[in-house]
Amino acid sequence: MEIHEYPNGSITVLWQPQKCIHSAVCVKLLPKVYNPKDRPWIKAENASPQELKNQIDQCPSGALSYKFNTEQ
Repeated sequence: MEIHEYPNGSITVLWQPQKCIHSAVCVKLLPKVYNPKDRPWIKAENASPQELKNQIDQCPSGALSYKFNTEQ
């Protein structure tokens, strides 16, 4: 399955286009991050890791998820 990654400091936004049902919850909650007309359409740097986590937890399809980045 295809997964796109968009890092932002301590968190990385993961997007799985095959799961997306285009409910637009992400665009409504964080329009400064999600802009379907833009490329890349996710600009994770435009929100704090906590804002991203809170929004991703509300994605109805599970197309958006996140992982925490750890120093290697």
